[in-house]
Amino acid sequence: QVQLVESGGGLVQPGGSLRLSCVASGSIDSIFTMDWYRQAPGQQRELVASISSGGTTYYTDSVKGRFTISRDNAKNTVYLYMNSLKPEDTAAYYCKVVARTRESLRSDYWGQGTQVTVSS
Repeated sequence: QVQLVESGGGLVQPGGSLRLSCVASGSIDSIFTMDWYRQAPGQQRELVASISSGGTTYYTDSVKGRFTISRDNAKNTVYLYMNSLKPEDTAAYYCKVVARTRESLRSDYWGQGTQVTVSS
């Protein structure tokens, strides 16, 4: 099994910055993609950013130029640097990884989420 622990959420004023972290642990052989999703109240969960094992990144249009995703493969950790935050970025942020473990060739694993609130 794989456990994911997110951290770094909190309350920030509009225009501020936060860094989210997600550490994966467990019986991991390799991690393929590492993603950040978010879900605001009453809305569907959406993919915010993704990074492949080779470092290829994807961003949803609303965060391009403001958010940066990166990963540290040695630490099984993915980061989301969020700058110029807006009230519409308020949501619970979830980490997801696709990994190979001793039990599965390829499975999705989700973290519990960390709340980001952008408000003055």
